[in-house]
Parts: sequence; C-alpha cells; structure tokens
Amino acid sequence: MSETADLSTENLPETEDAIQMVGFILGGELFGVDILMVQEILQQISVTSIPDAPDFIEGVVNLRGNIIPVIDLQKRLNMPGARLKEPEAQPWTIILNIGGRVTGFLVDRVTRVMKIPSSAIQPPPDMVVSAMKSQYISGICKLEAQVMAVLDFNRILVIDEFKRLGALKRQEF
Repeated sequence: MSETADLSTENLPETEDAIQMVGFILGGELFGVDILMVQEILQQISVTSIPDAPDFIEGVVNLRGNIIPVIDLQKRLNMPGARLKEPEAQPWTIILNIGGRVTGFLVDRVTRVMKIPSSAIQPPPDMVVSAMKSQYISGICKLEAQVMAVLDFNRILVIDEFKRLGALKRQEF
C-alpha cells in the first residue's frame, strides 16, 4: 500500500520569477528539486531488487503497469551516514521525469512545496561542487535558519546509466 504525500505550498507573495521546489531530507540535509520534474511522491512502496544491479539502484517498482527503476539517492551521491534516524520510519520515493525518463529516487522524507524567488537561489560555492566530485548541485538557497541545496537531476544520471536502467526495465521477472 502506498501513500501520496499531502504537501502544501508556502503562502509567499506572487513574484514574476519564482520557482516551486519540493523539499526533501537526505542524510539529515535539506535538498530541493524543481516541482516541474516531480511526477509523484510515494511512501511505503514495495521495491523489487534486481540481481547484479549497481549498488545505488535499489530495484524497480510497478507503478500502474509501468516498471520504474528506483535509485537510492544517498548512495548515488556518495553521502555518508545512516539513511533513517528512526527504525520504524520508511523512506519516501520521489518519482521524477528526467528528460522523458521516469525514475524513482529514495529519500529520507519529503518536507514541503516551497515557492522560492529565482534571485534567492545562488550558484553553489566551488568548494561545495568539488566536494561532491560532480556538478550535482545547481544552486544553494537560504531558507529561514536552513540552507537548501538544489539538485540538478539531469546531471545525477549520465547517459550510460540511463541505458543501464533501460536494460533493467526490459528484464523479465
């Protein structure tokens, strides 16, 4: 049984250049993704493991007849630390449409939908980008007392990995 997240949009004044972001927690840190990429947000979804898959691929799910690969985002980003703080807590799955390819990403939990002025999103410091060994972060945004890293999911999976995910969808179960 799966539950869809009930998220509410912050009541910010309407601005010309605002981006709606879905906030989520991963390894105790706050991240965000553009809401236009989000197809669905699910909790308590059953993932089927795939033998010999790369370690960051959690498996696949059957979502209304479509087989969708699910990636453990914490493993994919090489983030140290435990996934969940509470043993009974279940990870959330954010289903994204990345360049026409639907993929699920496991995160610790989803926080809320936020409307953020484009001017509030700053480029990431060079030190942050080099520490992640890639260009996964497209921007940094200060929210109240927290800092949110905006992830660029177009860069998280490279073309070769999309081909490998496509091969997983073609395997018979």
